[in-house]
Amino acid sequence: MSHHDHSHESGCPEYRGLSRREFIASSSSLSAAALVFPDWLPRITFASNFSSTRDIIVSVFLRGAADGMAMVIPHFEPRYFSLRPNIRTPAPDSLAANRAIALDNRFSIPPAMSGLLPAYRAGDLLVMHAAGQRTNNSRSHFDAQRYMEVGKPADDTISSGWLGRHLATVPPIAAAPVLRGIGLSTGLAKTLVGAPQTLPIADPANYNIGGSATTRAARMDLLKANYEGSVNPLRAAALDAVGTMDVLSRLNINAYTPASGATYPNTGFARGLRSIAALIKSDIGLEAASIDIGGWDTHAMQDPNGGQMANVMRQFAQGLGAFWADVVNTGYRVTVVAMSEFGRNVPENGSAGTDHGRASVMFAMGKRIAGGRVYVQSWPGIEAAQLENRMDLQVTLDYRDVLAEIVQNRLENKNLSFVFPGWTPTFRGVTK
Repeated sequence: MSHHDHSHESGCPEYRGLSRREFIASSSSLSAAALVFPDWLPRITFASNFSSTRDIIVSVFLRGAADGMAMVIPHFEPRYFSLRPNIRTPAPDSLAANRAIALDNRFSIPPAMSGLLPAYRAGDLLVMHAAGQRTNNSRSHFDAQRYMEVGKPADDTISSGWLGRHLATVPPIAAAPVLRGIGLSTGLAKTLVGAPQTLPIADPANYNIGGSATTRAARMDLLKANYEGSVNPLRAAALDAVGTMDVLSRLNINAYTPASGATYPNTGFARGLRSIAALIKSDIGLEAASIDIGGWDTHAMQDPNGGQMANVMRQFAQGLGAFWADVVNTGYRVTVVAMSEFGRNVPENGSAGTDHGRASVMFAMGKRIAGGRVYVQSWPGIEAAQLENRMDLQVTLDYRDVLAEIVQNRLENKNLSFVFPGWTPTFRGVTK
């Protein structure tokens, strides 16, 4: 099954083309990782001892430029309601049935996002507004996604991802890990490129070699024999894949039962999170997972209380809500972070939609995340003179500040100049 649903084609032509594209694949050995690190990156030492105390990270990418103003509403701004006459969510103090749900006295969420409320009210979900890429203002989905995933804007010499470089510079969390990183996609997301023992597996529950089950063992043995004599990185990548097939077939993810009565909806995103939950609990040494949810390129008919926008917000919130109940709230050391390449214009367009903008929202979830609040580094305002190009919410919180704090404090990696080259992060109190 797909790692996210493609039941819509309302996005711009660039996004429709990008969503069909397979992300760059990479072999999974450490020697392969070295090939994607340019010479100017700071030198680091590769540790060899495993560490079981740090968090597992789940990186969620909202592909297509998610409208942060629709997901987390600044209901204290009267201009929000006048700039979006057709696509606004009524204020929390309204009598409307579809009114927003207050997170605090300034921000609220539409009913479609209510699946996040248990995690938020438990203090495990941090919402961050006016967030994004401060030093890149590209409105191209492809460029903005690439820059965000590699962790450095406008530099074509770097092809590894920020999460790939993290995994390449820390020891495993298990003594003999089977799979350290997984991308739930048909090709490895740029975020994970350069990571050791990492594979793209669109559907972990059904990851296997094709053909007849009766000859599977013989064909697996043949594959192992063929690649045993190969040179690295080919040998390591092939044997990682073969070994992972063996392990996943024994795990029987399809029979996985979530904890605490958690129910994952039958959507591509939620099924992916359910598989990640099963892998985390299987204790195979998983340290990082990357998963996408598409459908955010809402140029027309962007009704936050119905249609495509409401549907994708509901999928996102219900999926994360189930993962919180199943994994985070049952004591597993996991941090989830969700982000999008950029946001949308603050004013709606003539098609009752929104066009490419700047700032959006980020989410971080975990028991060691300082959640239960909406964090704004400094609210830029939405008066015409306060908007970038008189159209867009300005970015006041750079996503690398958030990720760097998580990488150092929750993932126990201090190689920040290697993971985020050229960026000196300021910690914002995201973790606790």
